[in-house]
Amino acid sequence: MGTRLEQVWDAIDPQRLRRTLMEMIDIYSPSGKEEDIQLYLEELLAQTGIEVRRQEVEDERYNLVTTMGPGEPSFYLVGHVDTVAAWDIEEYAAVEEWGVVRGLGSADMKGGCAAMVEAWLALATLSEAERPSLGLLLVVGEEENGDGSLRFLQDCCPEWVVIGEPTSMLPAFRHYGYMEVALVTQGRRIHSSLPELGHNAIESMLRVLLQLERSPLFDQEAARLVYSIREMSSSQAGFVVPDRCETLIDLHLSPDVDPGEVRKEFEKVLAKARSTVTGLDLEASFDFEAGGYTLELQNPLVEILEDAFPRLNLPLDFVPFRSHSDGNLFFQAGSKPLILGPGSLETAHTAEEQTSLAEVEAAARIYAALALG
Repeated sequence: MGTRLEQVWDAIDPQRLRRTLMEMIDIYSPSGKEEDIQLYLEELLAQTGIEVRRQEVEDERYNLVTTMGPGEPSFYLVGHVDTVAAWDIEEYAAVEEWGVVRGLGSADMKGGCAAMVEAWLALATLSEAERPSLGLLLVVGEEENGDGSLRFLQDCCPEWVVIGEPTSMLPAFRHYGYMEVALVTQGRRIHSSLPELGHNAIESMLRVLLQLERSPLFDQEAARLVYSIREMSSSQAGFVVPDRCETLIDLHLSPDVDPGEVRKEFEKVLAKARSTVTGLDLEASFDFEAGGYTLELQNPLVEILEDAFPRLNLPLDFVPFRSHSDGNLFFQAGSKPLILGPGSLETAHTAEEQTSLAEVEAAARIYAALALG
């Protein structure tokens, strides 16, 4: 790998990589509206002369799939091009200062996507005989329901994938599971000055949430289950007692925690709430459920990382990935996903989202090393 790796690393262009990242961030691409950024990336990848295929997910939404080297690749670089919605539609674009790039998607995960594209462009400078068997997949819809990856997995399930989610360039072979629970309480609407004649759906919801918080199942200090109330909304009809309240709850599960067991315990708490909260009218639905996973560290990717990281003066520390990602979907389908990318979860989905150009360049070099290995 040595000579080829040096050749590919020499072909990585930091200025081109910076330009790709900044332009990607400047293209607004929330889930469901990814066509503009896919058109941009399609044109960029087509410059190599390697075929880029559109894989339709739904009307005007498609993944980009391209492969190089002999045969059907057993190894893919995977990135999602969509972001959450902008916190401020006037200020989502890229801003660089002292080597730090801020902007919507800079960490989650346009930094990782830009690094994968740069690695691909550098690998494409090799002769056809020298190119590794490699796939590049740029998917839509990760921030919503993962429909882009699910579409790809209908046709292909590579043995290994590297997903460029933000890990501060620390490899994650362990991945948390994820559950999404929706709660709805119903009440009786009445004029706000006469609450005793109605039934307040918000008060009912708060009592349910207090019982959940007090349950030993949701002891966050145990670090086996992370419980987060993501959204809460109520009916809005003027000066009245609300008759409906909706809450979305995220549960992030340590890889050794079974979502099915968590669901059973969750339902027990809800059953207790129904018997103890006066007048409670509660509906619950478990809208999404994916188990976590742990991959053995005795694998060929670790050997490559142990060689490449010291060359770049990067610390090699293996960490769990605490969020949900398409990695859960790939693992369920039979792939082995490594989560590794620039930027950090701490700033993702916030107005302070950022990544460093140094990390993005390091990611491009590591992705190239993994592809060649």
